[in-house]
Amino acid sequence: MSDPDIVVLRQTIHGSGGEELAAAIRERLPDRSVALARTPAEERELLETARIAVGLDVDEELLAAAENLELFACVFAGTGHLPRDALEDHGVALTNASGVHGPNIAEHVLGSMITHARQWARAHRQQERREWRSYETTEVYGSTVAIVGLGAIGEAVVDRLEPFDVDTTGVRYSPEKGGPTDEVYGFDEFHDAIADAEYVVLACPLTEATRGLVDADALRTMRADAVLVNIARGPVVDTDALVSALRNSRIRGAALDVTDPEPLPEDHPLWGLGNVTITPHNAGHTPHYYERVADILAENVGRLDGGEELENRVV
Repeated sequence: MSDPDIVVLRQTIHGSGGEELAAAIRERLPDRSVALARTPAEERELLETARIAVGLDVDEELLAAAENLELFACVFAGTGHLPRDALEDHGVALTNASGVHGPNIAEHVLGSMITHARQWARAHRQQERREWRSYETTEVYGSTVAIVGLGAIGEAVVDRLEPFDVDTTGVRYSPEKGGPTDEVYGFDEFHDAIADAEYVVLACPLTEATRGLVDADALRTMRADAVLVNIARGPVVDTDALVSALRNSRIRGAALDVTDPEPLPEDHPLWGLGNVTITPHNAGHTPHYYERVADILAENVGRLDGGEELENRVV
């Protein structure tokens, strides 16, 4: 097996395997040798000589033997599962895949908002019953939307909201940096940011600061006609408090792509609530995932060769 420039480690994301990622990389970097590791033995052998590795994870034992490795390109946006200290000690740069989910998750968010505004869930229920009966709806147009988390996904949501002429508030850890929303708040001003919003979109990571962020108190702050859209992580929301608020019409509805617990048990009360739409952590699915990962990698290979700062660098 010849020494590769780039090794693609074993992985499957959204039903697509490493073969598709390797093909996308070869298309963008035809002058580079790209090898696909199919077994643990191949991973060990290829990592010993490769300059760049692309994958979900790498353990410290493999890393210690990777004498030529300069870059580990993680195909996830989150890198908390990786041995970051060990990567740094071995002089291996670490990048993530931040931004690959922007278009698809932003579309999911807008679809969720429109679904609740136009009551598509009710329409589907009436269609199943062959029931022709009018019902009231609202509009996303002209509303106020709070986006909690202004990373790549939050920014993509804001971009796609522009044609709807909405007012936007954003919440981020460093509000002094500003952002794409009309107003930007810190997490210590979370209640101020959501108080006037018809839609509250959670697009933040799960941290000590965000765990249980949307609790009973926050749900009392939200408008009675507000819809909560969660594409962040389930534990950002206090599930029991949310069920209570939905049952008692303290908020209008919720669109949940993530839940706590997850998977959501078949007998969980959220399933039976007519003002809730649930998707099985599916907002991140896109057939273009590996293409976007390959785009980031191709850009960074050029930067690595030129001694420039890497895009999406974590370590």
